[in-house]
Amino acid sequence: MTTTAARESTELTVLRIDAVLPQPYDPAVRRFEELVPPADLARFGQLGSWEAVRELAEINAPHSLMIYGKIDVTGLMATSPSGWKCTEYLVGNHVVAQRMFHHDPAAMLHAPLRMVLYADAAGRTHLAVDRPSDLFASYGNPAITEVGHHLDGLVADLLELLGAAAPHALRP
Repeated sequence: MTTTAARESTELTVLRIDAVLPQPYDPAVRRFEELVPPADLARFGQLGSWEAVRELAEINAPHSLMIYGKIDVTGLMATSPSGWKCTEYLVGNHVVAQRMFHHDPAAMLHAPLRMVLYADAAGRTHLAVDRPSDLFASYGNPAITEVGHHLDGLVADLLELLGAAAPHALRP
């Protein structure tokens, strides 16, 4: 275990990725949830070793990412005058996150990642996410920043699996 230095506050600048997906909103949500399945939290909680957790994570997340939470923003805002289609997700992999948690538990402020799928006024579907390496670089620990760069690559891979071009900013 690594000890962390006390921080009163940290200022950070983050690049927001907002990629247009080729599918309409509902099929894009279905495809996203096929590629990023829900984490089987009950099953993970029953395992007796970290090695067993690692093995189940590989099975549960064939593309290295899992959904830890889902918010139907469309439903929550249904009676508002907004009219947007939108779903928010908490996405990550706790085996990957452990590589940061080991150094600084505060890194869990940004793990799992927040991702939003939404339809714009023209009906195009978007996936928006803050670049992980920016979030995790703010902890000032090269080992945590390295994991952030790994997550950049996983987000880029996910965008490509969804049929979008991964921005160069995710592939240094």
